[in-house]
Amino acid sequence: MAWRGLKLYSSPAVSSLGCLARFTRLQSSVPEPVEEEETRENAQKETSVARRKKSNFAGEEIRPFSSFLTDTFGRNHDYLRISLTERCNLRCQYCMPEAGVDLTPKQKLLSTEEVVTLARLFVSQGVNKIRLTGGEPLVRPDVVDIVSELNKLRSLGLETIAMTTNALTLKRKLPQLHKAGLNLLNISLDTLVPAKFEFITRRKGWEKVMEGLEKALELGYNPVKLNCVVMRGVNEEEICDFVAMTEKKALDVRFIEYMPFDGNKWNHNKMVTYQEMLDTIRQRWPDLEKMRDGPNDTSKAYRVPGFRGQMGFVTSMSEHFCGSCNRLRITADGNLKVCLFGNSEVSLRDTLRARTSEEELLKIIGAAVGRKKKQHAGMFNIAKMKNRPMILIDSHQDVISHEGKIHTKSNFEEEHNLISHSNGLQWVTAKTKGSGCFLPNTIFHLYIQGRSTCRVKGFLERALGGRNCWLQQFYSTSIHGACRLDSSCIVDLQNNKHQTRSERKFSGSDGTAENGDVPAVGGSREAHLTHTDETGAAKMVDVGHKDNTRRTASAAAAVMLSADVFALVKDNKMKKGDVLTVAQLAGIMAAKNTSNLIPLCHNIPISKVDVQLRLDPSQHAVHIVSEVSTTGKTGVEMEALTAAAVAALTVYDMCKAVTHDINIDNIHLVSKTGGQRGDFHKS
Repeated sequence: MAWRGLKLYSSPAVSSLGCLARFTRLQSSVPEPVEEEETRENAQKETSVARRKKSNFAGEEIRPFSSFLTDTFGRNHDYLRISLTERCNLRCQYCMPEAGVDLTPKQKLLSTEEVVTLARLFVSQGVNKIRLTGGEPLVRPDVVDIVSELNKLRSLGLETIAMTTNALTLKRKLPQLHKAGLNLLNISLDTLVPAKFEFITRRKGWEKVMEGLEKALELGYNPVKLNCVVMRGVNEEEICDFVAMTEKKALDVRFIEYMPFDGNKWNHNKMVTYQEMLDTIRQRWPDLEKMRDGPNDTSKAYRVPGFRGQMGFVTSMSEHFCGSCNRLRITADGNLKVCLFGNSEVSLRDTLRARTSEEELLKIIGAAVGRKKKQHAGMFNIAKMKNRPMILIDSHQDVISHEGKIHTKSNFEEEHNLISHSNGLQWVTAKTKGSGCFLPNTIFHLYIQGRSTCRVKGFLERALGGRNCWLQQFYSTSIHGACRLDSSCIVDLQNNKHQTRSERKFSGSDGTAENGDVPAVGGSREAHLTHTDETGAAKMVDVGHKDNTRRTASAAAAVMLSADVFALVKDNKMKKGDVLTVAQLAGIMAAKNTSNLIPLCHNIPISKVDVQLRLDPSQHAVHIVSEVSTTGKTGVEMEALTAAAVAALTVYDMCKAVTHDINIDNIHLVSKTGGQRGDFHKS
């Protein structure tokens, strides 16, 4: 665990929280950064860079880094990112949904005083770096004043005041910001082509961004960091052009893997991985050198020998750096986020405005930090999670207030109040829907000093729609779930799960419930796709180890015709010929060619294909049923489905000369037998 030397002494109160503790830290030597192959977990244990100077006061009390900012994995959070606004003068595709976002009313955003007050509190607990973000921070009118006020915190140990900006108005505002104390700058720039800039950002302004970049270099920012989100099919061919910029300029180009946020239509196929980018650069500069990274660096640093600048890769998706994460975030509306990809938030704004004591505020912050997970859920799970659009880093989710309010966004749109007491539940948030409990991405936030079981039990009974709940454990934790509890339920806070009483029995070690095909809550086997690898790339399943067994499958489809077309088919008067016979043959041929049509299907020896078409005068429909059998290592459901689908398409093709008003409906698997997963029969 990293330790800091701290001293507590009194100082006049200047914030709405009352007298804040002031600390100074002992000077320590700059640590050697870790090699790339060293684990981030070990790096976190090293002494952090550039500790604060030692206090000259006698009798100082030395103590470790603030426990409020240390999580259960020993990570010390000394880096705070503060969003100053939700507004932006660009509309970047990967950041803002095409439909835009609903902005928070001004009165619900943090004021200048509240921003500075929170910053001062975090600095007093060990934060030494603050980054101002947005939205676009430069659209906030008082941004210079905020930087100036933050600069006054350097005596408390603040070392770095940074900003991330799109640089659209940077040329005009940077001289004032530089004078006010801004000493680190990141500029977001995804392309060096003006027309492409307009496509990505949905706005003009590339020239202004470049002018802002030159102004930053002129004022001596070294390096100026360029953040470039790399997207396949958009700007990946410009990677080497960005690297070339580092030859003569003091730039640190940071290539960022495309990340999923709400509304940005993330697709893993659009993501260019760190290794792909590195390979592209090495094709042009084979002597590319790896540099040593610091313990908490998010970017893997490289340089071309002889170049003035350098480059780095932010690998949030392919090689996460969660083990060394030291960052906390405060959104523009005052919510604390402990993880960029998490959807759990705590409202510090409401706490401040209720004039809560500093001690209580620190407890709330500490509880939130304590719930931080070891790592994020992985790129495919993140893509499915509800989270803020990147521009907001939230979409007005359920948050915790200091008063114990439950802020819900459900069918009822209800808000409950729970009166806290000294030995019980301090705050809780829950989402209710309907008479049962429907929990899509629901989070229970519990901060418990004691064990007031009856109060918690009674409250959750009401929150969960009157269902009877047994609380097995009481801990400060989170539950993330997506389930419907239609009977009595158990909420297990210790193991982050909840289940219905009917789901407590299992038929096998794979966690499959007795009463259905879906694995029950708490089962050991999770649903996953077998045709993708750990990176999401397509792969063919190896069936070589399986035994040859008898396997069958049946599929069905229906083609809905108009009355006149149905009559022509029935009377065999279509100009193209016998519709039913041609469709039958097409279905048989399709089954035998399935592996040529479906990329990852195995080419297997088929024993039999039978395709039957039946006319239904009551619905003017052609009903199709296919049956396929084999003796082999894998099933034939895809062959059966392909036969039914192609037979239906052939009926359409034979009839489309008369009309295009033809519907192909309900292509589905009817049954399958054989294989490790057992038989299936559609009810």
